[in-house]
Amino acid sequence: MDIPSVDEIRALHRKHAPHEEALELVLTHCEIVWRIAERLLPRAGGNLDPELVRAGCLLHDIGVYRLYDAEGRLDGRNYIRHGILGHELLAAEGLPEAVCRFCSCHTGVGLTKEDVLAQGLPLPPADYVAVTPEERLVMYADKFHSKSTPPRFLSPETYAVSVGRFGPDKVEAFGALRAAYGDPELDGLAATYGHALT
Repeated sequence: MDIPSVDEIRALHRKHAPHEEALELVLTHCEIVWRIAERLLPRAGGNLDPELVRAGCLLHDIGVYRLYDAEGRLDGRNYIRHGILGHELLAAEGLPEAVCRFCSCHTGVGLTKEDVLAQGLPLPPADYVAVTPEERLVMYADKFHSKSTPPRFLSPETYAVSVGRFGPDKVEAFGALRAAYGDPELDGLAATYGHALT
């Protein structure tokens, strides 16, 4: 499989970012998710492809760029669509399906067709669920940093409370990920980036 290099990934971000502020927000978040995943890799077992994990982390949110309007405002109402938009963007760029799936399969702890229908989400009814070990690790690492204003790191306890609003099955799914990968060390990263840890 042809996995894009870090330079190629940064070029894709620059190509698709509508403005510098969006580039800084999204690319920094993606790099933070990679740094978190990198720390969790040793706990994930030896059967993961670290280069694929890196690419997945660095590209998982590239679809956010497609949610900015001509005035540079983010369409928050349709934010849930950023995953499928990213999948489409990377597919149009000729990237392998295994890389494209990091975009569509990282939201929350996985969106099922039942979730889409029950919540009336603006997505084609389908399962958007991390399946491979690499997809699961990227999805998990993503839970610990938010592109909120201002951006912040989330402790495992904070995320567990947050995901609880979507039902006990989501809390259970997050608990299973914690059991598999452990809790990442976030204090050092929060200090490095100057983002609060909540």
